[in-house]
Amino acid sequence: MTRLEFFYDLTSPWTYLAFTGIQPMVKAYGVEIEWRPHLVGGVFNAVNQELYAKREAAFSNQRITGYTLKDLADWARLRDIEISWPSFHPVSAVKCMRGCFIAEEAGVLLPYSKAVFEAYWGRSQDVSDEAVLAAIAEGVGMEADAFLAAIARQDVKDRLRANTDELIERGGFGSPTIFINGDDMYFGNDRLPLVEQALKRGQ
Repeated sequence: MTRLEFFYDLTSPWTYLAFTGIQPMVKAYGVEIEWRPHLVGGVFNAVNQELYAKREAAFSNQRITGYTLKDLADWARLRDIEISWPSFHPVSAVKCMRGCFIAEEAGVLLPYSKAVFEAYWGRSQDVSDEAVLAAIAEGVGMEADAFLAAIARQDVKDRLRANTDELIERGGFGSPTIFINGDDMYFGNDRLPLVEQALKRGQ
């Protein structure tokens, strides 16, 4: 049986696109996704620090900025989702990413992840704010106070760090990162056609 892991960070717009696009794809091939929340900032700090300087330089160039926003809009139209660039991007993803594990325990990981993506990229809400996260948690059926208490648990912190460290150890350098059968790695939303080809070969 084909194994597919999806390492993701909810504060990445390209990950939002891939999160939306990969679900119907794998359903068509009868493959289950193993959702692997991690901190993309932790990955960048460990293996891709030069990205910060490149990103700052890119967004100081109006041509590149304009094209990037157009590219996002084109992809969002294809995926039938709303994406706008929050003025305060990037924010700390620590709390919302810890929340993935609590949502998983509650059986609502996908609705929670979708709701965080929509809040941040669709409505420009600050998902590092506990009030925003509490509202999201309640919206997908979790009790807000219990959710906020749970994301401060040491075991939850440890799980997020472990996933982040594992991605680094396996050669990852950003989000989304997809692995098929353990060691066949694909990075980025635009690699989904290649992921589909791999799934076809595995049938």
